[in-house]
Amino acid sequence: MGHRKKHAPKRGSLAYLPRGRAARPIGRIRHWPEVDDGPVLLGFAGYKAGMTHTIMVEDKPRSPIYGQEVTYPVTIIDTPPMFICAVRAYTKDEYGLKTLTEAWAKSLPKDFKRLKGAPKDPNTEEALKKIQENLKEVAEFRVIAATQPRMVGVPKKKPDIMEIKVGGGSIKEQFEYVKKILGKTVSVKEVFKEGQFVDVVAITKGKGWQGVVKRWGVKILSHKARKTKRGIAALGPWKPPRVLYTVPRPGQMGYHQRTEFNKRILKIGENGEEVTPKGGFLRYGSVRSMYLMLKGSIPGPAKRLIRLRYPVRPPKEVGEAPPEITYISLESLQGV
Repeated sequence: MGHRKKHAPKRGSLAYLPRGRAARPIGRIRHWPEVDDGPVLLGFAGYKAGMTHTIMVEDKPRSPIYGQEVTYPVTIIDTPPMFICAVRAYTKDEYGLKTLTEAWAKSLPKDFKRLKGAPKDPNTEEALKKIQENLKEVAEFRVIAATQPRMVGVPKKKPDIMEIKVGGGSIKEQFEYVKKILGKTVSVKEVFKEGQFVDVVAITKGKGWQGVVKRWGVKILSHKARKTKRGIAALGPWKPPRVLYTVPRPGQMGYHQRTEFNKRILKIGENGEEVTPKGGFLRYGSVRSMYLMLKGSIPGPAKRLIRLRYPVRPPKEVGEAPPEITYISLESLQGV
């Protein structure tokens, strides 16, 4: 028999190196899309409650099961209204965006005392006047929004705070819009609508320090292996005289930021009892505020903060009408 070439495909994906821990449990959005609609917030945030399944009528026109009832797994996100605590105006030069100024709301909720950096006595009128005078220089507006974890099944009181860009319309229209919502709450229904696609940004479930077998899917060696079974057979070639980054190594696994594109909103509801299974969601409990039902799964464990964004590369064929849902499973998830 002739010599057979050994086929050894690469173990694991190198697409997300380095696999380090995320800086914080709130995902960071580095890019915001352009939208055609009038001034609107381009994102929102909520807390992951858990998963169930639903039966809906397939509304994709070219699907072979168009018009038939199909079962899909769905994720429920608890989305209490977000408080708009500040408006930030940006100018732009050859080096990128620069903060012109920010206007904070006068009366902040009591939980803001738990946050560092929130001004105690902001001069809102003066800051808004400065923005008005320099409106020709403003490139974009972003709001500083805060979640309200007291309203959901998350064991914390301190709000999560984040920047959300305002998109659509002219700069003047955006300025009028942010002035209107400053110091007020915005619900998820004012940002998204049923049937549309969103991008999900979240931090995955952390698994700590793991070896190469679990982290990279490396084959377990024979029991006759000289040193170890759950390790790699060779660190690499003699030349170059260093360990290449492509060699599987032990290290942090999980707790990485991930973005999942084009998750469809199947339903936006106000009564959490419609989707809470018997006994509540595992490690979460009942959904007590407005909620979002997304098709499929999303990164992160229960209670993790999930950031939602208008899609940066939406599908070409998008049905505007919300899907017809005929059944939502409320069976117990307790395993009894």
